[in-house]
Amino acid sequence: VQLQASGGGLVQAGDSLRLSCAASTRTFGYYSLGWFRQVPGNKRDFVSGISVGGRRTAYAASVKGRFTISRDNAKNTVSLQMNSLKPEDTAVYYCAATETNRLPTEDTGYPYWGQGTLVTVSS
Repeated sequence: VQLQASGGGLVQAGDSLRLSCAASTRTFGYYSLGWFRQVPGNKRDFVSGISVGGRRTAYAASVKGRFTISRDNAKNTVSLQMNSLKPEDTAVYYCAATETNRLPTEDTGYPYWGQGTLVTVSS
């Protein structure tokens, strides 16, 4: 599966941004999906994940209550709505997919990755 992330940009603290990730596969509904972010020099950190059917979601403590993940299996897309953005949310954001109904929180749990999209939040 190929993943294409989009929606990054430069925003101010407190603003909102919506990231999207489009997947090129006919079996999108069989994948759990995740969003990770990475700051230069650091490893990729789990941000959020959503299960195959969308019934289960998971969030990193740092974004819970501010970010919302969703998926549209008809459009082969997964989105991350990010509200109340903070400067510490600045990172390159990656979408990822795995053929399991689990929700891995480690990047090693996802074999498929999109290119990153940069989110910069100014104070």
